[in-house]
Amino acid sequence: MRKSLLGATSLAAIIGLCTATQNAFAVDANVDGIDGAPETNIEAYLASLTIPEGAELASYEPEALKRTQNALKVYGYYEPEIYISFPDHEHVNITVKPGEQVKINNLVVRIRGAARDDKFFQQALDESALMKSQGEPLNHADYDALKQQLSTIALERGYFDARYLTHRLEIRPWANAANVVLIFDSGKRYRFGEVSFEGSQIKEERLRNMLPFEPGDYYSASELSTYNQRLSSTGWFRSAAVRPQIASSDEVITPSPDENSSETAAPEPIDTTVPITVELIPADRHRFETGIGYATDVGTRVQFGWTMPWINERGDSLTNSIFYSGPEKRASGQYTIPLDNPLRDSYQIRYNLEDIDNEDTDSFESSLTFAREWNFTHGWTQSVYLRAQREDFTQADQDDIVFLLVPGASWSHVNVDNIRFPMRGDREDLLVEFSDTAWGSDARFVRTRLQSQLIGSIGDSNRFFTRTTVGATATDTFDKVPPSLRFFAGGDNSIRGYDYESLSPENEDGDLLGGKHLFTATAEYQRRIKDGWWLATFADGGNSFDDWWPDDIKTSAGLGVRWISPVGPISLDIAHPFDDEENSWRLHFAIGPEF
Repeated sequence: MRKSLLGATSLAAIIGLCTATQNAFAVDANVDGIDGAPETNIEAYLASLTIPEGAELASYEPEALKRTQNALKVYGYYEPEIYISFPDHEHVNITVKPGEQVKINNLVVRIRGAARDDKFFQQALDESALMKSQGEPLNHADYDALKQQLSTIALERGYFDARYLTHRLEIRPWANAANVVLIFDSGKRYRFGEVSFEGSQIKEERLRNMLPFEPGDYYSASELSTYNQRLSSTGWFRSAAVRPQIASSDEVITPSPDENSSETAAPEPIDTTVPITVELIPADRHRFETGIGYATDVGTRVQFGWTMPWINERGDSLTNSIFYSGPEKRASGQYTIPLDNPLRDSYQIRYNLEDIDNEDTDSFESSLTFAREWNFTHGWTQSVYLRAQREDFTQADQDDIVFLLVPGASWSHVNVDNIRFPMRGDREDLLVEFSDTAWGSDARFVRTRLQSQLIGSIGDSNRFFTRTTVGATATDTFDKVPPSLRFFAGGDNSIRGYDYESLSPENEDGDLLGGKHLFTATAEYQRRIKDGWWLATFADGGNSFDDWWPDDIKTSAGLGVRWISPVGPISLDIAHPFDDEENSWRLHFAIGPEF
């Protein structure tokens, strides 16, 4: 039989493997007699076998045999008959008569120590394929996976003295049986010790307020990761590293070989607390950003940003932005004063200077806003504010200068699976604000605006996007409401096929006045055609109006292309407006995700 002849040539194989390495050929295996995962595993084990040009092919048969046997043992085949032949230097034919698989006869898995009552360990056992394998064929991968998983959980949850008292895999090929024994002793669970900070320019109290744990709580690596993310999210630091100071131990999750397994429990540790060191490098005091882009709504646009991520030891920050395009010029900024929990609560002072010259609108607005903001754990952001606003405007045949003192509140929520190009997600924005002459405003109104956007997908190549926007104003002084608080429709993010903010009620001369109310809706389907390229088809509808529900719903439909570029999604749409006699189609170009 081939197997006995192979043993006689083992020395030749060793000599052959150590000969010249030039012009070596990788072997392509052809496996017969077994299929599925065992076949794939044999091919994988043989993939790295190379044979130099001119080498004696027979000398490589023992190595091919050994690799094939090891590949089959993984799936419980311990007594197969294997026949090997090399037709040339690049191919090997493997014929397998696998025989019976070794089955698990006895399965003993026990957790000792404090982890016995830990739900994460119990969950690992409940979900383990090995625990469901009593009487089933042995799969080494299931055994190794459970061993590794228990060790990993122990490290993540602070069982630093854990070890395997016994980890034994007994194979009895003559009986086609295997005995599996895993006895894991976790020892005690460690707790968080004191937290110390190095290199911070921010008050230590601020940093401690963001801790997701207290000294004395049970150790958890995920809590350290959460804290690291929180520190990075503040923008105060160029680098943040949260390091547990774990004393080295020869006993930490380092199982001895099976033959040396011991039933001796892990020694009691002297100290079961883990001090935490937080190493911080401050962010630069000033950060500058510039950008240039193009969109059909506003044409070429240029933006400059200046950010001070931290101003003082309290962690106050300042952002400033200048935006320039054909119809809009804007300078705006925000001074943020973080409170006890910097990521959750803050005061904000915002300023805005904006000049608009678009269609029949010509206005200059200046405003100062004082706000209190809350960021909730479920993803919602709430802001309560008071805005002082002065606006000098001409809207069609209306000219005025108004002053408004506007209290209000806003809520927003964003949830996406991928910020750059989400396949699933939603965004909601709601605003309610009001003004009255009783406290010095020139206009009296209650105004609200709601926008909801949804993204869904079927598989990896079908994507759906919907957007609905509703706005309403109750007022008896509409002529005093400035253009920035009136509603207009049309444009890239409204109703495609129509010019930017070109839809609203008109005066007798056909000039736009802006509306008290707004309704727009979008439905879009996208289909991936190749890699980052998508085709889109869409329909838009809606209008701006004065009496609730528009008499004239403007509608459009069209086709588009999406390219997921390195700088973000780029959209090109061609839309046909069904209610515009002067224009039969309009191009829309934009950079950035829908949200």
